[in-house]
Amino acid sequence: MKNISPLTTPLPQKVLQVSADLRFAGLVGFWMQLVLGVISTVTVLFASSSFIDQTNTANTAGNEFGVFCAVCGLIALGIGIYFSWRYLAIAKLLRNPEANQRPNKADTIRLIRLGLMVNLIGMLLTIIGAEAIVGLVLAKSLANPPGQLNLDPNKLVNSIDLLVIQANTHTIAAHFGGIVASLLLLNRITR
Repeated sequence: MKNISPLTTPLPQKVLQVSADLRFAGLVGFWMQLVLGVISTVTVLFASSSFIDQTNTANTAGNEFGVFCAVCGLIALGIGIYFSWRYLAIAKLLRNPEANQRPNKADTIRLIRLGLMVNLIGMLLTIIGAEAIVGLVLAKSLANPPGQLNLDPNKLVNSIDLLVIQANTHTIAAHFGGIVASLLLLNRITR
């Protein structure tokens, strides 16, 4: 006859479900944020290279704030990716047969809320950067009346402007994925 320790009981169905939810949301959030984050990082690095080249500063005037906000959003995204990875680690810990070795519900919810806040702050920073660069692009395009050729490089929309907008858009989408994953987890765990 098997001797079962009181600490090693079969896992409750609720614990198994929470573990599966954490694993699913962690995987989806991790990979979505990682892929979009890498694309955004490469795009920002490519756009930032034009700031290093001092011979072409007229075409990039005004983009600095948008790039700064994009970088801040990417830093927050890196932290958000870490939180998604932590969801995977907690899912694994929840499957521990020893009840006293499993993370408790309050700590898990606190971690998910913290991950949610990181993604919300990152999304806010990135939206501010996107708004700044879109405003700059709009001002440049309105400075050029239709049908007139303008050769002033400060008044022309260029590819660097569009790269910064694209990087910000990808970062916003990545933060959105992290927010959805965190909200899904909060909904599943707290009911």
